[in-house]
Amino acid sequence: MDIYEKMKFDMQLCGMSTISQKNYLIHVKKFAEYCNKPIDETDLNDVRNYLHYLRNQRGLNIGTVNFYHTCIKFLFEMTLEKPWNDRKVPRLRGYRNLPAVLSREEVHRLLDSVKNLKHKAILSTAYSGGLRVSEVCRLKISDIDSKNMQIFIRGAKGNKDRYTILSKKTLQLLREYWTNCGRPREWLFPSNDPEKHIIPRTVQKIMKTACQTAGITKKATPHTLRHCFSTHMLEAGVSIFIIKVLLGHSSISSTCRYLHMVRPDAFNIKSPLDVLDGDVNA
Repeated sequence: MDIYEKMKFDMQLCGMSTISQKNYLIHVKKFAEYCNKPIDETDLNDVRNYLHYLRNQRGLNIGTVNFYHTCIKFLFEMTLEKPWNDRKVPRLRGYRNLPAVLSREEVHRLLDSVKNLKHKAILSTAYSGGLRVSEVCRLKISDIDSKNMQIFIRGAKGNKDRYTILSKKTLQLLREYWTNCGRPREWLFPSNDPEKHIIPRTVQKIMKTACQTAGITKKATPHTLRHCFSTHMLEAGVSIFIIKVLLGHSSISSTCRYLHMVRPDAFNIKSPLDVLDGDVNA
């Protein structure tokens, strides 16, 4: 069996989602191209050199380099059945930059700038439900539950299903989009071929155009809308545990990251210095 086919089999055995399988294979193949030799002949020194190259020559951020580390480690341990040494090939430690977050006013300006009804529906659905770009692309008509005002997300990250909220404004927009844009039958957002759904690259282009039109200079991607959903929900006083469920996070620590992105004034708290003299209204 081909090494990549065997790795795909191993990932399926572990219950990884199709998207995770694809991403793992892409990153492992890039490692093989760098080494310029059969992948089953690579060793830990090759891995060390490659990760060092990614961080120090290509300048990739810590999270990206660590994802390469995860993919290659899976290849070695599960597929090649080679020994792995975390002390010799450690994950990068250090400061992780917080992602860009748009203010409510900026999100409003962004969505308002989109005149194409389908494009507006795509971005509005992503923001209002906190969806990943791949989840938006793979939505089906049947996933929109207007009776219970929720959206069903199937086979998300970690191959898990979940529900998230369906905004009243989004539902109204989706109905308008469905009526005026060909009444799609299966996929909520089909590609030019109605039998297939749109791809993430298409949504990325839509987001880029919208940012340019709205005059937003922050580095924003479709995933930024998911960050905005989480941050704006926290600022509105929604429990972080509820947000964890809506986002589909396995660990609360992943959701807690958004606490660092909330404006301090949104918590309506005072510095202890301001109330030292007992004046709580200071």
